[in-house]
Amino acid sequence: MDQKRLLLAVSVSLVILLAFTFIQDKFLPHPAPVPAQVQAPALAEQAAGAPGTAAQQAPAPGPRLTVDAPLLKGSIGLTGAVFDDVVLKQYHETLAADSPLVQVMGRRGGDKPSYVQFGWTAPAGVKVPDDSTVWSPSANELTPQTPVTLSWDNGQGLTFQLQLAVDDKYMFTVTQNVLNHGAAAVQLYPWSRVVRDYKPKEQSSWVLFDGPLGVFNGTLKQEGYKALKSDGEKAAGGVAYTETAPGGWVGITDKYWLSAVAPDQSASMTGSMSYGTVNDGDGSAYETSFITAQPVTAAPGGNAAFTSHVFTGAKVVKILDAYQSEYHIPNFYKAVDFGHLYILTKPIFFALDWLNSLLGNFGLAIIVFTVGVKLVFFPLASYSYRSMGKMRLVQPKMQALREQYKDDAVKLQQATMELYKAEKINPASGCLPMLLQIPVFFSLYKVIFITIEMRQAPFYGWVKDLSVPDPTNLFNLFGLLPFDPTAIYAPLHIGALPLIMGFTMFLQQKLNPAPADPAQARMFQLMPIVFTFMLAGSPSGLVLYWAWNNLLSVGQQWLIMRQTAAQAKA
Repeated sequence: MDQKRLLLAVSVSLVILLAFTFIQDKFLPHPAPVPAQVQAPALAEQAAGAPGTAAQQAPAPGPRLTVDAPLLKGSIGLTGAVFDDVVLKQYHETLAADSPLVQVMGRRGGDKPSYVQFGWTAPAGVKVPDDSTVWSPSANELTPQTPVTLSWDNGQGLTFQLQLAVDDKYMFTVTQNVLNHGAAAVQLYPWSRVVRDYKPKEQSSWVLFDGPLGVFNGTLKQEGYKALKSDGEKAAGGVAYTETAPGGWVGITDKYWLSAVAPDQSASMTGSMSYGTVNDGDGSAYETSFITAQPVTAAPGGNAAFTSHVFTGAKVVKILDAYQSEYHIPNFYKAVDFGHLYILTKPIFFALDWLNSLLGNFGLAIIVFTVGVKLVFFPLASYSYRSMGKMRLVQPKMQALREQYKDDAVKLQQATMELYKAEKINPASGCLPMLLQIPVFFSLYKVIFITIEMRQAPFYGWVKDLSVPDPTNLFNLFGLLPFDPTAIYAPLHIGALPLIMGFTMFLQQKLNPAPADPAQARMFQLMPIVFTFMLAGSPSGLVLYWAWNNLLSVGQQWLIMRQTAAQAKA
């Protein structure tokens, strides 16, 4: 009976690992779409230059404003005033020294157009800037020390301005200002939008969300590319989702990068997510946008201003947290997809990040973190290993019971339970530590997979990036044979670290009581091989955790079982 329970526990764990993609998809569902709210008919009918994707065209090349800050560089297109060229100075696309820098915003007319844009909606007859407007800059370069104002006169007594500033990280401040030189007051609706005119070829995974997202009325809303396209095609004007609430933020996220707009948090905003078609990129346009729910009024001789913040950069957790605090942006940290297991994932991240700051290596941080996890579960593991040690000692008695009641399964089970009770053995205790650590294991996997702090984080030796699988391969003798086995068959990839993990699992298995059933025994012998193949495609940091955890378990189990044997002899 004890072997059956142990086999059941291992089988359940294996099923969890194999089917977690499906389970996680059910456990962490994206919020259901909320029925679209239509803007006021008068506003829709009077709109001139309002945010929307269906009618947008790639503008002709024109003058640009250079942007240079400590962590980013690029330019702003003065035709249409679009933020469509942002390059991150600290991040390369690959580990190669000559690898291009990461570009998070791409120019319209290119292969991967994505941009942020600001504008105004006004009553009919009031001319507002549009995609063909060429803005005049007050300077040739935007830096943290030199803000720039873009200006355009509509010839009707209104001067439109975009007052631009950039900080030393990834945040722009944009103030939309209108100067009224006429004799009558003018009401306008400032708007902003984040647009991507192509669908990126991101790695699809249950553990990661990428695509349009935002926080409306304090709640995170995520709408994947496929869902947004489907919902947008069914809705009027392509608007798949809209909600009016104070403040919030909207944007489009990748695995490590984010482009987002956060308006004045005291203003009532109508936020939307929409889909349309354009003559640019791959023809698809995904958009998140804001427009003020109430107009701003520029009195005669006066002005009307509205301020927003634009984030275009790396999703560094501490930077997002700092911006959330400084600008009171609600739930801005949720741009990093810590998921519904946030209660575990974010503390695990902070623990690893802190250990890395002390040790200077995320691999060492994972090793020390694993020791901490073992200490937390030490009492339970000790109880489990003592019980397993006693089970090994009573194996002769168990064998005798099997021979005595080989023809009576009911009496064998009763006799076995009486033996466990007499020896103070809990047969289910062997699987408890493993089962309880499964949430920690998957939370660690998520942290390693999604956080940019782990991106391209090296360990030692051949492990140059803990966020990707071990680059070595058993099937080409770790590089000695000049071919790529995965080109023949994708699963033919088992690196050195997964092999080490499998060996540590084999050592741990040898300390466990052997099943009496030969079929069960063979299944147990296959488990290290099965798990080696399963984890071969996992991030190296996760395999390092599992291997080191196994070694610590082997040491702890060996010492406790040795003590148990000595106590039994005494």
